[in-house]
Amino acid sequence: MASRLDRIRRVLEKDDVRSISRRYFVANGFDGTLTSIGVVVGAYLSGIDDGFTAIAIGLGAAVGLGTSGVWSVWEIERAEAMAKQERIEQAMLTELEDTRVQRENRAAQIVHATASASGPILAILLTLSPLALEGVVFTMFQAVAASIAVGVAILSTFGIYLSTLSRQRWYVAAVRMGLAGIVVTVINIFLPG
Repeated sequence: MASRLDRIRRVLEKDDVRSISRRYFVANGFDGTLTSIGVVVGAYLSGIDDGFTAIAIGLGAAVGLGTSGVWSVWEIERAEAMAKQERIEQAMLTELEDTRVQRENRAAQIVHATASASGPILAILLTLSPLALEGVVFTMFQAVAASIAVGVAILSTFGIYLSTLSRQRWYVAAVRMGLAGIVVTVINIFLPG
């Protein structure tokens, strides 16, 4: 077990592994945030007047997106690692089964899959959290509005973070990303039904 953790630590020191994992975390966190905003608004407009019922629906989305994040990225990264290993084997005229290369590819696969799943799960849980205060601190409408605000704040935070990587103006990136949450809210309000 210690050697697996050492391999994970070692691959986390690589820029390309961190970069790929960061992309999975942010992209899937973005998806999770927009999904949870859609769930919250849709639940409210469908007449659900209980925060915990809306949370239960949102948790279903978290399970779905989290599972998708782990499964799809595990398979994507597995295929990419196998293709890369085969290219190296052909160039070196030797097999790399049970070597450091293969073990580090597997460690990177674990890191990527974890980042991919944790992004949407964390985003959904944070966005849904105001609904837990419905009936205690908020009315259902206020809890929904607070959930939307939390979602927009998460999206804006992603924008700010990405602006630090790309050296953009942070406030422009924050507005650009946060706007997606408002767009999802407005579209859901005007959907038929």
